[in-house]
Amino acid sequence: MTKLTRVTKETNIELELKVYGEGKGNIKTDVGFFDHMLEGFSKHSLVDLNLKCKGDIYVDFHHTVEDIGIVLGEALNKEIFPISGVERFANAVVVMDETAVECVIDLSNRPFLHFDIDIDGKVGEFDCELVEEFFRAVALNFKITMHLVKIRGKNRHHIIEASFKAFAVALRRAITKNSRVKIPSTKGIL
Repeated sequence: MTKLTRVTKETNIELELKVYGEGKGNIKTDVGFFDHMLEGFSKHSLVDLNLKCKGDIYVDFHHTVEDIGIVLGEALNKEIFPISGVERFANAVVVMDETAVECVIDLSNRPFLHFDIDIDGKVGEFDCELVEEFFRAVALNFKITMHLVKIRGKNRHHIIEASFKAFAVALRRAITKNSRVKIPSTKGIL
């Protein structure tokens, strides 16, 4: 289990994470829609996630969402690297009614995000542009390569939720234990 805190003038975050968990999420960010997305991530990745954040949401949700992405990425990195005995590469397509979103990840220890999901506007009070900010913070701090692509979809809630669930399932698959895989790289290290 990894425990991290991050305290800035904008946010105060406490996070506990267990990668090989049961998908138990206890999330409190004061951003209801974001809590719902992180609960879905925990459930479908089977990562146990306890998260509390007090942020300057009177300004907007940006600092809260981005800083949680930073801390979540750092915690995942601490839990997984250096990697050995896992699949490393994985993808998942998650559908929600009319929506389909694909996430492809490589536990590369080289941070990169390709984000091809065009969503504007809001879901409730949540700015849709924050989805990209969150996943960028996760990918850069987790130090993974991630491609998130909307295949189809119109409903913003469905698109965002399918994105979080696709990431969750791809992560669960990438960290699947495989005793035949020693170091999953021709370089001999990741």
